[in-house]
Amino acid sequence: MNKPEILAPAGDLEKLRFALAYGADAVYAGGSAFGLRAYAGNLNTEEMRLGVEYAHRLNRKIYITVNIFAHEDDFESLRTYLRELWEIGADGIIVSDPGVIALSGEETPELAVHLSTQANCTNSSGANFWFAQGVKRIVLARELTIDDLKNIRPKAGGELEIFVHGAMCMSYSGRCLLSNYLTGRDANRGECTHPCRWGYALMEEKRPGQYFPLEEDARGSYIFNSHDLCLLPHLPLLKEIGLESYKIEGRMKSAYYVASTVKVYREAIDVLWEQGEAEFRKRIPSWLAEMDKVSHRDYAAGFLFGKPGAEAHNIETSNYIREYSFVGRVLEEQECSRNGKTEVGCWIEQRNNFRVGDELEVLSPKGTPWTFQVTGLWDLNGEKINVARHPQQKLRISLPVPLEPFSILRKVRQ
Repeated sequence: MNKPEILAPAGDLEKLRFALAYGADAVYAGGSAFGLRAYAGNLNTEEMRLGVEYAHRLNRKIYITVNIFAHEDDFESLRTYLRELWEIGADGIIVSDPGVIALSGEETPELAVHLSTQANCTNSSGANFWFAQGVKRIVLARELTIDDLKNIRPKAGGELEIFVHGAMCMSYSGRCLLSNYLTGRDANRGECTHPCRWGYALMEEKRPGQYFPLEEDARGSYIFNSHDLCLLPHLPLLKEIGLESYKIEGRMKSAYYVASTVKVYREAIDVLWEQGEAEFRKRIPSWLAEMDKVSHRDYAAGFLFGKPGAEAHNIETSNYIREYSFVGRVLEEQECSRNGKTEVGCWIEQRNNFRVGDELEVLSPKGTPWTFQVTGLWDLNGEKINVARHPQQKLRISLPVPLEPFSILRKVRQ
């Protein structure tokens, strides 16, 4: 059985490079328009061209989100945009609107179309309808159980993709009206303000004596605040189904989140497919420990084993769990230059404050994390410093061993 594609988020070019460095088979990115993450970094046309070239040099793929629900005045610009995506060599587009699918068939018939989870495909009949319209892959709705997936797979006549990790939406497959109603920013046009994470207090004035079982603090309650999806422990069940792609949510997340999450799923899939379930089970605790080191909410299995109940929500707080800080990344060779001289392996870019004497942990594309104590820091002028306090400052750091590019430095949050 072939390994599934690991599909990772690429909110900008940096995240794209990190995703591929840590083992993603493909990435999905949004352009400056027509996607559902208007506040992600996104890519302009030139950046998309660079991203496509970068991915293809590594024999990986890149899909572009065109998954808004389009209005009438969007279509003329969409024609030009779809042709641009085809010309720069995108491997496919992720679409939810039937009109955009039809337009793509007219303008760019050779550009692969993936049906977005926003289209809410929950059965094999619906999947085969879309395949008949020229869609190559269905990103299934998130509201499916393991039994649903088992029943759909043998009947569906094309590629299937599911989300395996990331934030969950309180609305059906992300079709949310709250943001539009409360703030005037339309989630279905890429402008969601995530009001499902806000604090609420529930009052029902006409039903005295009937109470919603609710815990709350002084700031209110978070009745829509779902746990994050994590299907890592359940990959053996998914393996038997034979789905083509496993998708990680998070175009708004950091490069650190992308790197750590992709690394875990890369290792987990490789171990499960190549070494078997027994070895996979041995490694689960260390992988879950790594997942806990990135910003996240408590994890749950989503709808995999049935409709989630109260255990899949945190009604007390919408805060993220952040146990580690991302403090720096190791630069690539072309970025490691001082006074025209290149020095490989010791140059980093600061992301959060740290100082000489701190204990840092290293996360690299290959190998297990390890720690060291910072014994020396120098700025671009070669001056010795004690604290790295300037955002994205380039620094030379003393290291016990050389580090490969894209390695991440992190420290425990105090």
